[in-house]
Amino acid sequence: MTQHALDQPYRGGFVGPEHRFALTVYFEDTDTAGIVYYANYLKFMERARSDMIRAAGVDQVGELQRSGSAYAVADVSIKYLRPARLGDDLVVVSTVEAVRGVSVLIQQRVMLGAELLTDASVTAAFLTADGRPQRQPREWVDRFKAISEGHAPGA
Repeated sequence: MTQHALDQPYRGGFVGPEHRFALTVYFEDTDTAGIVYYANYLKFMERARSDMIRAAGVDQVGELQRSGSAYAVADVSIKYLRPARLGDDLVVVSTVEAVRGVSVLIQQRVMLGAELLTDASVTAAFLTADGRPQRQPREWVDRFKAISEGHAPGA
């Protein structure tokens, strides 16, 4: 069977230091009034963050299979400014704000065009299989620091 371009999952990407991940609001994302349910913004940001980490060249799947270690959200601060609605085309813009030995601080904004809908600060901690913080691989720290300094992967 022939593989078609439409059979490939959507991937976001870096524009300078920003990772951009586009999505559409579907009926399943909304309440009966057609407004995005508040917890679904966290799902949108999770997809975008996972895609950003992949685009940065970090192999989370391989590390999880090899050692059981993975990133987990340790802290979220979120502000809901305006609602998204059924049918809206959104972009989640993610930037690396700080890199520490065991964590990465990521700023994530959900945008409708130029309008800011949701603004969040997310700390992703690198944890062992039993849930203890551990140092991130040096190569990953270097990649995240380069992104935070404005050097997109592949640039």
